[in-house]
Amino acid sequence: MGFKMAIENKGGTSDSAKCPFSIEDVDLFAPGAQKYWYESYEILHKEAPVHRIPGEGTSPDTDGFILSKYEDIAFVVKDILRFPPPSMKSSDLEKSGISGFNADDKNDSVVDDNSSNKMVTRQDPSLMNALQVSIMSLRPNEELWKAHKRQLTDPWVGTGAQKNEEMIIKAANSLIDKWIDNKNVEFISEFAMPLPQIVMANVIGFPIDDIPLLKKWGDAMVMPFVYGQGHRNLLTKEQSNEQQALLAEFGEYVINQLDEKKKNPKDDMLSFLTEVIYEPYDRKLTDTEIIGVAFAMIIGGLETTQYAISEQAQILCKNPSLFKELKEDRSKIRPFVEETLRVRSPTQGLSTRMTTQDEEFQGIKVPAGSILHLRYGAANVDEETFDCPHQINLERKALTRHLTFSQGHRTCPGNGISRLEQTITWNLLLDRIKSIEFSPDASFEHQPGIMLGALELKINFEKES
Repeated sequence: MGFKMAIENKGGTSDSAKCPFSIEDVDLFAPGAQKYWYESYEILHKEAPVHRIPGEGTSPDTDGFILSKYEDIAFVVKDILRFPPPSMKSSDLEKSGISGFNADDKNDSVVDDNSSNKMVTRQDPSLMNALQVSIMSLRPNEELWKAHKRQLTDPWVGTGAQKNEEMIIKAANSLIDKWIDNKNVEFISEFAMPLPQIVMANVIGFPIDDIPLLKKWGDAMVMPFVYGQGHRNLLTKEQSNEQQALLAEFGEYVINQLDEKKKNPKDDMLSFLTEVIYEPYDRKLTDTEIIGVAFAMIIGGLETTQYAISEQAQILCKNPSLFKELKEDRSKIRPFVEETLRVRSPTQGLSTRMTTQDEEFQGIKVPAGSILHLRYGAANVDEETFDCPHQINLERKALTRHLTFSQGHRTCPGNGISRLEQTITWNLLLDRIKSIEFSPDASFEHQPGIMLGALELKINFEKES
């Protein structure tokens, strides 16, 4: 399965969406809407910063609401107790400690170690829910979220990401070597996509030869965000069954990898996770919990970095003077990475929070039981927060203030390694390429769904002498 499957016109989105001129024209989820997202955001900010989607809440008699203002989304993402994930039922929340959690009552908030492997079978249709509950059992409140991040993921993809620098440089250069003498390249398939695949395989500890399998399962993980309908990313029963079968394969694969790591541990994340004593619970992780962490690494570590790098390449093709500026002063690469993450957010929006009580945003009342679609892409170009929001300003203050990786303790755990990959990418490409431009036959079709991802990017370049 690939992102080009079942998409019209050479793998592109269809063009049923039209450029919006009023709030009546705005539909962020229509086929082809990706072309007009940023025009839609201006209208949402001015006319409907809290935009109601009738009947699409947690039940048929509740609604969904699109939040597009920076201050509202920043407020919501920092409080998972007040705004939990909508797919978590109350019973699941209680099991995972969301409601009435007691840090001393450890055994009530974990999956039994003896039963963990039984949860990961080809026949289990609830793998997604099992993994979600498992993940939430490790980080049901703010303190345990910080512990989870500090102890399990930061050493590899967060604050400790820098130890992967040499590996990333080697991987990136090996990809560049394959096309640097050709004068042109399909940048996504030959660089932006394989780089994070190689990096995450090395970090997690999966064999490089298994990358095609990991790509298949990674596609399955993000299937709702690509092929799902509406703000809730709903799949058909057929699509859901396909996804569950593929994710069950992934679970079995990780179980086999874990068996090997336990026998022959190496310097990788999986080996580490099989041995670490998780301090808040004073025990080792269950296999299901480890699969949950691996799941999160795959879903967060592949597509978002790919899309970020490909959008950066497009921006530089359009701005030769910016390319020259970065080439002459490499200290500006990091601000460039942050600003491009802001103005072209890889994940544009997610319906990942619900209201547990009546709320009010921008003077609009939002009842309990509503699903909130957090439109990060719109928040990142909110003119009330960012001056000249659509301009890349390498001198902008508080460059990391954007919401692309969320905020606070809930920041995406893999943000460190993603930023490192992007910074290394442009340091190396600026070393080896003198100029960059779109190929005459370049197309600019987006994949469907809620992520800002080009399907292909043909560029011409002049090799540095």
